[in-house]
Amino acid sequence: MRFTSIASGSSGNSTYIGTESTHILVDVGVTMKAVNAGLHELDLDLKDVDAIFLTHEHIDHIRAVGTIARKYDIPVYGTLGTLREVMLNRTLGDFAHDRLFPILPDKELNIGDLRVLPFSIYHDAADPVGYRIETEKVDGDASASKNVAVATDLGHYDDYIAEHLRDLDAMVLESNHDIRMLSDGPYPVSLKRRILSDHGHLSNDNCGRLLDSILSKRIKHVFLGHLSKENNIPDLALRTVQQEIDNSGSEHRAGDISISVAHRDRISEVVEL
Repeated sequence: MRFTSIASGSSGNSTYIGTESTHILVDVGVTMKAVNAGLHELDLDLKDVDAIFLTHEHIDHIRAVGTIARKYDIPVYGTLGTLREVMLNRTLGDFAHDRLFPILPDKELNIGDLRVLPFSIYHDAADPVGYRIETEKVDGDASASKNVAVATDLGHYDDYIAEHLRDLDAMVLESNHDIRMLSDGPYPVSLKRRILSDHGHLSNDNCGRLLDSILSKRIKHVFLGHLSKENNIPDLALRTVQQEIDNSGSEHRAGDISISVAHRDRISEVVEL
């Protein structure tokens, strides 16, 4: 399995997960050109993509879905609430209804040799989800499969979300803002309240706490994603998350883990699993 972020930030998000025979994207919130540029770094093209999975309908997650789906005839998956909002967004153009596939949280589906499990998240969207993606079990052995997840736009987390993020090999996890930068920054009070709410975005501190709660010797790489350009700094996000882990005294539960910030406007390092 290969896993990487094609782009991640408050301006646009897209994640690639693939095997030798199956290639999927979670979100296409940047331009079609940018998505293809990232795929070319993997020696792939949009024509190789088997499916697009949408987390929710906000533009930084769906910007190119109409253009890509029409040009490459790629099936698009999302919850019914998400797909309904996508169809109502006239800036995306028309969709062939037979290429839109509704999914349900906590109901697995298979795309090639990948198993995709959506799970509900807390965000101010119609019916948002994160995704856990697994390779097929080898001879029935679950430990031999590879597991990754994409979890951004988390207003908060609870045991339900944490459980879906355990026993992963790699993940994209939201580290959207520094609370002080947001509080002292130029955003209107209403927007600050939205971001800080239980259906807004996950702060650096809470990202660190969530990551600390799911640490295991299995997880090898974490991309900190969906950083705000105005209310965060990559080094600050990294430092804050690492401090939360160090301060808890639970680093003994982690193995050889690498934590990095996903690039905002280009592909990040490729994690080979």
